[in-house]
Amino acid sequence: MARRSRGRFIDGIVLLDKDTGMSSNFALQRVKRFFNANKAGHTGALDPLATGMLPICLGEATKFSQHLLDADKRYLVTAKLGQRTDTSDSDGEIVQTREINFTQEQLEQALEHFRGETMQVPSMYSALKYQGQPLYKYAREGIEVPREARPINVFELNFISLEGDELTLDIHCSKGTYIRTITDDLGEMLGCGAHVIMLRRTQVAGYPYDRMVSLEQLEELVAKAEEASLPLSEVLDPLLLPMDTAVSGFKEVNVSDELATYLMNGNPVQVSNLPVDELVRITIGESRQFVGIGQMNDDGQLAPKRLIVIRDTQDK
Repeated sequence: MARRSRGRFIDGIVLLDKDTGMSSNFALQRVKRFFNANKAGHTGALDPLATGMLPICLGEATKFSQHLLDADKRYLVTAKLGQRTDTSDSDGEIVQTREINFTQEQLEQALEHFRGETMQVPSMYSALKYQGQPLYKYAREGIEVPREARPINVFELNFISLEGDELTLDIHCSKGTYIRTITDDLGEMLGCGAHVIMLRRTQVAGYPYDRMVSLEQLEELVAKAEEASLPLSEVLDPLLLPMDTAVSGFKEVNVSDELATYLMNGNPVQVSNLPVDELVRITIGESRQFVGIGQMNDDGQLAPKRLIVIRDTQDK
């Protein structure tokens, strides 16, 4: 007997404003429950300390979450100077205290060091894995394991303020950049030590800041819907962004309804003027309905890579 699916079929992306003190998985499960979605996934975890934008993909949108994981991010970070912790943030224990003694010119010189393409050694308290286990598990047991430096790109690093011993920066960076590591390295360069006391992700890819919604707001909407005897879909679904926004940076290839029949059955179709291996966003017909992503093969054909299941309407 076929196993009955749980939740409704609903596709789209929620821009969650994650609160501090909760794990990204906890936030994900709450959103999934609010929307009664049968499938959900996030697009790169935020530390419990961190707040801000956490795109949650529902339904078929989960097929494209990797592209948001790979996207650029923007953060607002406040560092406490004069103290270094074992985790490079305020969740850890203070391991060193030093005087703060640098000029604004020395600070600007130190910030310049982190701009552009550099190599970064990930923190032992990151979720990167070594021999199948996250690094933070080794760190909690006091075990140091080898980590290779990885290339990162800091597109912008803007000084916001220095008030007492608290330094606030705005950082636009590539995927895989650890803000805690930048903060710790900056503190060492300034000779005083530093650790993160506030971290807020303000942007993922090109998603707008003002479209974020918190768990508290979702809870309020659910309560109002129940009070007014309205279906949850009527109050929650308008918050969803289209699933193809996850790949909005890809070139669009529009195919005819006839070719779409072959494509949706997993067959490559003939198109022109596409570079080999380039990922593209596929739409169908005059309505330009998004159906997934594809890639040009060596035979000059567009081969489907990730296709969605097309449904007439969202299940209510």
